[in-house]
Amino acid sequence: MSSTLKFLRSLSDPTRLRIVALLERDELSVNELQEITRMGQSRISTHLGLLQDSGLVRSRREGKRTFYGLNPGADPNAAEVIRLAIRGAQELSEHKGDQINLKRILGRRREQAEVFFNQVAGRFDRVYGPGRSWQAFGHLLLRILPPLVVADLGAGEGLLSELLARRCKKVIAVDNSEKIVAFGAAKAKKNQLKNLEFRLGDLQNPPVEPQSADLVVLSQALHHAEQPGVAISAGFKILKPGGQILILDLAKHTFERARELYGDRWLGFAESDLHRWLEEAGFKKIEINVVAREEQPPHFETVLAGGQK
Repeated sequence: MSSTLKFLRSLSDPTRLRIVALLERDELSVNELQEITRMGQSRISTHLGLLQDSGLVRSRREGKRTFYGLNPGADPNAAEVIRLAIRGAQELSEHKGDQINLKRILGRRREQAEVFFNQVAGRFDRVYGPGRSWQAFGHLLLRILPPLVVADLGAGEGLLSELLARRCKKVIAVDNSEKIVAFGAAKAKKNQLKNLEFRLGDLQNPPVEPQSADLVVLSQALHHAEQPGVAISAGFKILKPGGQILILDLAKHTFERARELYGDRWLGFAESDLHRWLEEAGFKKIEINVVAREEQPPHFETVLAGGQK
């Protein structure tokens, strides 16, 4: 078989077009390709194997990881075929999301903080130590908080708001349920948290003064918003210059019963959508990571997204 036919056969699948378009920018590991495309490891490995067999892609080892990239030593016809493959990838519905996720992954590479955190977190539960727990770590980290003004949007009964109020200058907890707001306000009064104020309002138009908050938090709340992008833009408006937004929510999933069981409007979010909404709102220094994975079905993943005004 001629090299051209071999190349064309290896590119006959849309997934391999996506991979080639990603590798055209930089070398990537299987895990990085997983995070960008949201596909399983075995599926990606299979497609990479076919691309390697054709000679379009090569791999190299770096420590315990293997990186894949386009093969600069491929047949002269390869360059033309790759150009066609990239053009074809650009016509796929997944292309825009892939490129946003690729930008995020490459940016994270330059900042090694997440690598360090994962190394620390990975060691945390490996060996038992008396008194060592995430609960204790949480209290320690709360003590480090500066005197911030925090807007907790979609606060519910205010569990997070209560914790923050014990250290922050002021916490404004916003929820759209009159009963929940009344319950939270009564509990705050009972606990003598005078710096915790509950307000009735909507995520997309929170009753918080413009440029008044140092930190906006959306903790497992955004998937209830009718228009998540509008809610994020509203968060931008109430932040002071230099303020930050933190979004804790589910990664995109297929557990349809979440709508019925939990009243979820959205089945989680793709990292690329969160990045796009944050960017469109005007946020800079955007960082998005998967921070937790549940071992039990339906294996929910939790994403932490942040940005600075």
